[in-house]
Amino acid sequence: MKIALVSFIVFIINLPFGYWRSTVPKFSLKWFLAIHLPVPIIILLRIYSDVGFEFYTYPIFVGAFFLGQFLGSRLLRFN
Repeated sequence: MKIALVSFIVFIINLPFGYWRSTVPKFSLKWFLAIHLPVPIIILLRIYSDVGFEFYTYPIFVGAFFLGQFLGSRLLRFN
């Protein structure tokens, strides 16, 4: 249950970063930051939530990360 909640939080955190990534020029500094700024936040979230860094958690969190980035970039179409 805890891993599902933390992966949902990872997804929510990445929505605005995905939106930001889609509105800046590709391969610019802002584009790079939109992808990499959430990573330390997610690492701290993993540490403080006691989820840990076991191998089975990586596909779940990487999937939540990329799904949040992807759907955040698609928010631009709805505006």
